[in-house]
Amino acid sequence: MDRARRQRAWMLLPICLALALSLTAVSSSHWCQGMRRVTKPLCQDPVGGPHCIHFSSGGADGSQAVQYIWEMGDDKFTQRRFHVGLWLSCEQNFSDAGEVCRSFRSVVPAEEQGVLWLSIGAELLDVLLLLLSAVLLGSRVRQPSSGFHWFKVDALVAILMVLAGLLGMVAHMMYTTIFQITVNLGPEDWRPQSWDYGWSYGLAWGSFTLCMAVAVTAMNRFATARQEFAEKQGVRDGSQRPPHHFPESAGETQAAPSPAGCALRTVPGNPGPGAPGRVSVC
Repeated sequence: MDRARRQRAWMLLPICLALALSLTAVSSSHWCQGMRRVTKPLCQDPVGGPHCIHFSSGGADGSQAVQYIWEMGDDKFTQRRFHVGLWLSCEQNFSDAGEVCRSFRSVVPAEEQGVLWLSIGAELLDVLLLLLSAVLLGSRVRQPSSGFHWFKVDALVAILMVLAGLLGMVAHMMYTTIFQITVNLGPEDWRPQSWDYGWSYGLAWGSFTLCMAVAVTAMNRFATARQEFAEKQGVRDGSQRPPHHFPESAGETQAAPSPAGCALRTVPGNPGPGAPGRVSVC
């Protein structure tokens, strides 16, 4: 493997890593996570417990049963973990046996759902550009490099990676804005009490960082290759240029056509005044 193919192979690794990070982030539901304050259901304690008394006022079937609850103030609430992604919003179940999930779009205010779809579309386009860059660069690694046109692949990859990084950045910022609006204006049974960014959000920004790093590296390689190619082309043109023919010196014999089949030759030395500089030799 030559030097150019080896460099492309090393540059392919961060592109594949950025693609894996972006795919994991898009499919995950841990962009934001935190705690929600939820009212406890009636009588979680067993019968005869300290906070709940069951009293039946009549009827064998217990249809007149009454529950007295002694929990007041903050004791009536419990904290439940939640995490949210592009697609789902999941919340810890009361029984701690699992999670209850619903669509994140269902809790976003109706007037903001268009921005959510723009964010999702930008994320998917980001993944598509990363995949295209990986396929394009991978196809060049498998083939030998010859000529300057091969280095134009680096320029194309750099452009694709810059576009992918910018789309990802805009999508992340739009999602952050949508989530904060939903926290303030969303339904009461969803609003979190405290929240922070999750590990998926970190993966998404990690993919953006790799995109920018690969784009800068690819553009530097293209600029270097272009300069080297221009220098080699200049040296090749100089070596192929024909040598210059210089005229003979004045002291050398020069022949010139003359009438009657005679030739004029230059006489060496310094002729006297009035003497011709050339003589006719027949």
